[in-house]
Amino acid sequence: MSRPKFLQIHTLTSYPGTLLNRDDAGFAKRLPFGGATRTRVSSQCLKYHWRNFEGENALHDMEEFETTFRSRETFQRKLAQPLIDEGYPEPLVRAGTGALKEFLLSGKKAKKSDVEKLIDPSKGDDKYEPWEALKTNQITIFGEPEMRYLRDLVKTKLDEVKEELSVFWENGEVTEKEIVSEAAEVMRDFDKGDLKKNLKGLKSASGLDAAMFGRMVTSDILARGDAAIHVAHAFTTHEEESESDYFSAVDELRRDEPEDSGELGAGHINSTELSSGLFYNYVVVDIPLLISNLEGVERSDWENADSSVAAEVIKRLINIVATVSPGAKLGSTAPYSYAQCLMVEVGTSQPRTLANAFQQPVAKNNHGVLANSYNALGSYVKDMDQMYGKSTDRKVAAAGPKETFLELLELDETTSVPKIADWVANQIKGA
Repeated sequence: MSRPKFLQIHTLTSYPGTLLNRDDAGFAKRLPFGGATRTRVSSQCLKYHWRNFEGENALHDMEEFETTFRSRETFQRKLAQPLIDEGYPEPLVRAGTGALKEFLLSGKKAKKSDVEKLIDPSKGDDKYEPWEALKTNQITIFGEPEMRYLRDLVKTKLDEVKEELSVFWENGEVTEKEIVSEAAEVMRDFDKGDLKKNLKGLKSASGLDAAMFGRMVTSDILARGDAAIHVAHAFTTHEEESESDYFSAVDELRRDEPEDSGELGAGHINSTELSSGLFYNYVVVDIPLLISNLEGVERSDWENADSSVAAEVIKRLINIVATVSPGAKLGSTAPYSYAQCLMVEVGTSQPRTLANAFQQPVAKNNHGVLANSYNALGSYVKDMDQMYGKSTDRKVAAAGPKETFLELLELDETTSVPKIADWVANQIKGA
């Protein structure tokens, strides 16, 4: 078999008495599917917990990659403030940072009047805050290599104009109209061609985060990154199961010294929603695109690039998907569960979800939700194989009543999760 182009990860994970992912009203997120309402965990929630997991197989522990900054305040905190801490005059740092931010995100030079306000905030209205102006409208994704290069770019410009604009080093805040105008003109001048070329030449410039989950940009200076890892919303294989949990917090001083407070009773009374369920989750990895994003090569040239880093990323990802739980209310629900079933598929065919195995909610009686979900999933895979032909190599790690499931998949045995992760990594490396 040729080197696989796609990896598909399917899991079944049970969570009792939790509130994994809340909506804006504080209730469990839901999804109507197959005429029944299911409990849902959003893909954004899942990716957040996988990206930020601390522990064995953590993605951010990989030595090959530096930090990724996902924030509206990256230009303030990671570009401007370090330069100010080095002793560069704050007005010029603000001007250079703001001008560069506008140039990067829109591809256009910042308006001179906007840069002047960054130098002399009195040119703005009463509510104008120069530091607020350095924030981006939306969360942006930058890698540490990019921020280091951009910081050095502004620093170099400041060093070049130090003699010409020495008054800023001497007096700090400067309000003379002619000087502010001159400084604004100098600090907003960046070369698009060199900037674009140099950013593109930085290896893993936007960090592992963007290489895996993509980066949306609107200018042609920054490298746009398509997501190589696609994550579906997880949902219960059966109809939702939930209840309202009434709780109170005891005021222990009132409890122990009622004569001083004059009353007994709770210090806080409230209710929240708890849900339980067996969740199906689906993840796809576009292997050529992941290698392209990680190694900085064209997607068409992925087979000639080093695939070892991509293999390590995916090895860690498989372990994380199987063992890292999303979840709020950690202190009161301990929402930690490992997947009871992990099935991975590698191949060159177009990926397809197996979610439709649960289009009809599985029964909660008879053999139990897990056994019924195994039967539904195995039967659906068998039908798809008969309809389209078996086009992937599969391995399964499973617990519980799995015998019928394995029989439907025509597998003789299960494999452990670590061994599956190693097997996929070797497939990607062509080993």
